[in-house]
Amino acid sequence: MTIPLSWYIVFGTVLLCISIAGIFINRKNVIVLLMAIELMLLAVDTNFVAFSRFLGDAAGQVFVFFILTVAAAESAIGLAIVVLLFRNRRTVNVAELDALRE
Repeated sequence: MTIPLSWYIVFGTVLLCISIAGIFINRKNVIVLLMAIELMLLAVDTNFVAFSRFLGDAAGQVFVFFILTVAAAESAIGLAIVVLLFRNRRTVNVAELDALRE
């Protein structure tokens, strides 16, 4: 018994909607915003893998490995920037970080 393609697409859509809701609901914490962006990338990766398996082509799955590599580097750099901002400003609140010149 195989899982139909529509279930994967629905799952990816739900992940994307959760991440968009996370961005719009929580605009204060930088770490939660970074996690929501990463969840968006995982939703897209889920759809790439689902379509790749459905079409029988491994190119989508290989492309996902490249996306995950770039996402890991992006999250590491983003977290490093957040740590530096927290050391300098003692907060990760976006409203307090908007004025970076002082």
